[in-house]
Amino acid sequence: MRLFIAIQLSDEMKKTLVACMHDLKKQGVEGNYVPAQNLHLTLAFIGEYDDPAKVKQVIGSVPLPQFRLSLLEKGNFGKLLWAGVKGNQKLKTYVKDLRDALRAAGIPFDDDKFVPHITLIRKAVAKKPYQANLPKAEMTVRKVSLMRSEMKNGKAVYREM
Repeated sequence: MRLFIAIQLSDEMKKTLVACMHDLKKQGVEGNYVPAQNLHLTLAFIGEYDDPAKVKQVIGSVPLPQFRLSLLEKGNFGKLLWAGVKGNQKLKTYVKDLRDALRAAGIPFDDDKFVPHITLIRKAVAKKPYQANLPKAEMTVRKVSLMRSEMKNGKAVYREM
């Protein structure tokens, strides 16, 4: 099964991001928009792995400090448009500790540099310049989730395990 560890977003944060995406759509930005229910912040992408209980055990072994998550910037990785979050030392330290614990437990994961972001649009293209207007939004992070990604009718469906 395809797994990842993520912070699920508050309804308020999702509404803010959906409003931003609607604005981008109005400006003519095309691409694969992420459905509201799939918006999240990935902390570690594991991929195909058949022992979710072991992953949950690792998550449980790393203390999560409560912290505020604030939208700050927008950016892109090629044709992938994303919303970023304000620099947050508690988040960075937690992700480092979490990834160290995954590594120690022998759980494979995508070890790219952690750039905290929330994917909004994949394969984004625009025929003219556009402005991504990202309103302010904040939430308190109190937990992380082990998520499972499945394809249903050609669409990705994310489910908390």
